[in-house]
Amino acid sequence: MAAAGAVAFSSLNPLPSLLLSAPSLRRLPLRRPFFRASSSSSSSPTEFNITFGAAAAPSKSLIPDPSPLDPWIVRDENGNLTLQSSPPARFLHAMAEAKASSSSSSKKTKQSESNKVKDKKGPSTQASAASTAPKYSKAARRFYNQNIREPQRLSKVLAAAGVASRRSSEELIFEGKVTVNGTVCTSPQTRVDLSKDSIYVNGNRLSKKLPPKLYFALNKPKGYICSCGEEPKSVVSLFDDFLKGWNKLHPGIPKPRLFTVGRLDVATTGLIIVTNDGEFAQRLSHPSNELSKEYIATVDGSVHKRHLIAISEGTVIEGTKCIPDLVELLPGQPDASRPRLRIVVHEGRNHEVRELVKYAGLQIYSLKRVRIGEFRLPSDLGLGKYVELKQADIKLLDANSQKIA
Repeated sequence: MAAAGAVAFSSLNPLPSLLLSAPSLRRLPLRRPFFRASSSSSSSPTEFNITFGAAAAPSKSLIPDPSPLDPWIVRDENGNLTLQSSPPARFLHAMAEAKASSSSSSKKTKQSESNKVKDKKGPSTQASAASTAPKYSKAARRFYNQNIREPQRLSKVLAAAGVASRRSSEELIFEGKVTVNGTVCTSPQTRVDLSKDSIYVNGNRLSKKLPPKLYFALNKPKGYICSCGEEPKSVVSLFDDFLKGWNKLHPGIPKPRLFTVGRLDVATTGLIIVTNDGEFAQRLSHPSNELSKEYIATVDGSVHKRHLIAISEGTVIEGTKCIPDLVELLPGQPDASRPRLRIVVHEGRNHEVRELVKYAGLQIYSLKRVRIGEFRLPSDLGLGKYVELKQADIKLLDANSQKIA
């Protein structure tokens, strides 16, 4: 009876007999899903109900590594059993889930261990590590700023496009000279997207492209004022040749609106930064930045110790006591008969260095700024000449320069 059942089973489905007769396959273990045969009746012809065992729960210890030589008996789309050398998709999916769960648990364990180490090191070490590790790379920040810009205030967009200063742009908006998508806009705080919104100023459409951020170091001559107007002797007028050739070098991009970072007196010479980046200029000129500035003051008469003490004690300027960071008498030079003082300040008050020297009883003959932050005026940069700053120079100027894309 057993022999007859085996013959009947082989006639119904030749795959098991093929599997048992093949010498190369007999030595290989069978993988799940497995089948179980049972006889339904002893009198009737032998029939078999082939059922599949329940799929095992994904477990790292119960799931073996598949081998291309292991036979797998699976059911195809038509419900027929087939023999194949690769495991079924359900088994591979279970393996992937098991590996993912094990890797996530190991990551959580490593993260908890690292947090314990950070707690032992203290908050100062954590703060320094957080400050040194940027969240995104420079390329990612640049791509975001160029392609996925968030809506910004209308007055800020006009100023960045070179229409006018922030304050003058607000005046244009209040006067009803700016339209957004065909409607007159009188609120400078309106959020707009330059790439999507249609903006007109005095009937002229604003370009969809913004000029790039520019940074220059200028050796300001005597007699020039730090103004963005059309005065013939403004600092910005020294860039006329650069702006005249802008359209040839950058077709389709509007001209940048340049302005100075801070101010220098008309009679003061030396280093001044010129840019079109308003946020950068605000960071540099804000008093909370406490950016040090170094001046060389040439004075009339002779300088004594009491003069140096009086300057170092400071004086009251605009209701605030201003004390310099450093006061030093420089060695005499053969070609210069007047003494020179090196004075370093960080307050940035109006006429601060001149007031300090005047309070000490001295009179300034000439004043020159030679350093801002850690950036020093190049010795070979002549009066009225400028040089474009590189990223390394910007870092010397601004401690928060990593924010620039």
